[in-house]
Amino acid sequence: MGYRVVVAGATGNVGREMLNILAEREFPIDEIAALASARSQGDQIEFGETGKMLKVQNIEHFDFTGWDIALFAIGSTATKIYAPKAAAAGCTVIDNSSLYRMEPDIPLIVPEVNPEAIDGYKKRNIIANPNCSTAQMVVALKPLHDAATIKRVVVSTYQSVSGAGKEGMDELFEQSRNIFVGDPAEPKKFTKQIAFNVIPHIDSFLDDGFTKEEWKMVVETKKIMDPKVKVSATCVRVPVFVGHSEAIWIELENELSAEDAQKILREAPGVMLIDKREDGGYVTPIECVGEFATFVSRVREDPTVENGLVLWCVSDNLRKGAALNAVQIAELLGRRHLKKD
Repeated sequence: MGYRVVVAGATGNVGREMLNILAEREFPIDEIAALASARSQGDQIEFGETGKMLKVQNIEHFDFTGWDIALFAIGSTATKIYAPKAAAAGCTVIDNSSLYRMEPDIPLIVPEVNPEAIDGYKKRNIIANPNCSTAQMVVALKPLHDAATIKRVVVSTYQSVSGAGKEGMDELFEQSRNIFVGDPAEPKKFTKQIAFNVIPHIDSFLDDGFTKEEWKMVVETKKIMDPKVKVSATCVRVPVFVGHSEAIWIELENELSAEDAQKILREAPGVMLIDKREDGGYVTPIECVGEFATFVSRVREDPTVENGLVLWCVSDNLRKGAALNAVQIAELLGRRHLKKD
């Protein structure tokens, strides 16, 4: 037997990717529903490459009673309305927004890192999916933390425009085209021109000068991996369509050579180590698109601190950073709690 599964926000970038990944990974489904706002009601959307077309339903009128799992990709405002309704109807919500991530009684899960935390989901019947940049980083960090205990992390991100949704992708495309033909490239979605530029600003600024995106990476890493780890982040939007990259500096309690770190990462769940010290012996965002793994390259020792390492980390943000992680949580939930006869 399979599950009755809802994908809320099915017409957006992440929602479509959720449908693709559910199909690709052959998640056991008896029935699936695609939900979106009223303006998409009645539209047809494909369920991965199965050939099956789903009729989009209006989330405002949907009854979650009798459904097992709902994957939400509808943003915090709508989630605040509909997630509690689904949870109260007995449908477990796996939410991709930031709304519930730091709620103490809602688990924040990356299955390769803290699968045991899912056991607390019954308190609210809601599970939170982390920020895209946090998700890929902790997959790379956890095996190193287990081996030598991480004290401090400094990360600089290079985040693709798909992290800002379809509007972000459209803006990069339109600005690039306009620049080539000599037309103005005025910013709309972003605060400055994104084409042929980088913007050291994602989400709103906080009083201490960091942005909310940077704050998320700090507090989410602590909640998922270890509250003792110190984290400092600088998050930058770059003119890449899909795929987030990160340069990560790690300070460890115990000595760990680059060679030993490579061996650990080579065997780590969810990690693909591609680290040849030669031209092209590393992974870039364009190569990770459509892949499930978090790719790690350029592992080396940091001579400026005792027990320091540096690495390069790349992942498809629409997949591991959002849709894939949500589906993996659903798989974990099924294995541990929602077993079907």
